[in-house]
Parts: sequence; C-alpha cells; structure tokens
Amino acid sequence: MGTEKIKVIVSKVGLDGHDRGAKVVASLLKEGGMEVVYLGMYQTPESIIKAAIDEDADVIGLSYLSGEHLVYTPKIVEEMKKNGMDDVLLVVGGSFPPEDIEVMKQMGVDEVFRGGSRIPSIVNYITENVR
Repeated sequence: MGTEKIKVIVSKVGLDGHDRGAKVVASLLKEGGMEVVYLGMYQTPESIIKAAIDEDADVIGLSYLSGEHLVYTPKIVEEMKKNGMDDVLLVVGGSFPPEDIEVMKQMGVDEVFRGGSRIPSIVNYITENVR
C-alpha cells in the first residue's frame, strides 16, 4: 500500500438512531492513521456501497445497536458482491448477542467487534487484513 492511508467508511444502517459509538470509533481510527469517512445515521445498504465505491474505500465499518444486524448485514454483503467488492474489508461493531457473531461471519463479515472492544485491536485487525 505504500504510504497511502487506509480509507474506512463508517456508517449506521437502517433506523438505528444511536451513533455515539460509531463516532468514537471513527475518531479513534483517524488517530490510528486512517482516513475515515463517517456517513452518519439512517443509511441504506445501497447508499453505503455507493459511498464506498465513490471514496475507493478499503474498509466498510458498520455499527449496530438496534438489533437490525441480521437484517442489514446480508443486504450489505449482497450489494458488495453485486459491485465486485471482494477487495473491501467488511467489519461490524456494536451491541448484539455473542451467538450472532458467527452468524454474521457466515454471512460474509470479515470481523465482528462487540461494544467494549479495545480500539488497538480494531486498528490492528484492519491494518493487518486490509486487502
């Protein structure tokens, strides 16, 4: 990758109106040396994928708190596949039952970070796994 910064799209999807955690993670990823585009709340899978394409993102980070993770994650993965985004890392964070982590990974998520995850572990994962 050379000296180019890793570009991360951070977004909320669906009707989830709680974005403090997503904003904190976005800010800390910036401090970790990444370029971060925060799309905000109430995004659709299509708008997130369009932004990732327009921004030439290396990573899409989704934040869930409202229990919609099993509804929207497969839609995001489907949009990524439709657009040939095999080279984009998909990470998910937020509050959801631990048993849903493996379900999301089977859907196509690269890594899942539950609320309370340490930021260095997120930064390290992205840095080591970006394609």
